[in-house]
Amino acid sequence: MKLPFEIFYDECFKEYEGEDMKTYKRIYVAGRYNANNVIQVLNNIKRGTQVCVDLLKKGYIPFCPWLDFNFHWYEDLTFEHYYRYSLGWLEVCDCIYVLKDSEESIGTQGEILRAKELNIPVLYEGKDYL
Repeated sequence: MKLPFEIFYDECFKEYEGEDMKTYKRIYVAGRYNANNVIQVLNNIKRGTQVCVDLLKKGYIPFCPWLDFNFHWYEDLTFEHYYRYSLGWLEVCDCIYVLKDSEESIGTQGEILRAKELNIPVLYEGKDYL
């Protein structure tokens, strides 16, 4: 007799039966987060999250750094905590996907640099297609 979590797992992954889940690419999505006003920050969060949702629906496994603000509801963290968290995920991704108009972002520049140091492919929205 199967346990409840086994039944749930089987139901969730029945469409992937026989496929190796390792073939699904882990993608670190990089782009603007900060801005000069709160409306632009919210727009950046919305845009980045939407791209991650689109990638998820295509079968990829995106890391969405725009959702990390949720940690703040539970604990006051420093910028370094957030950046270490994000870079930790970047280092295990199969590629980094940089959103349009984000190359000037200091955070994004650091993420691109780290990916290149680790020989992780850097793809650009509008130039490279997933």
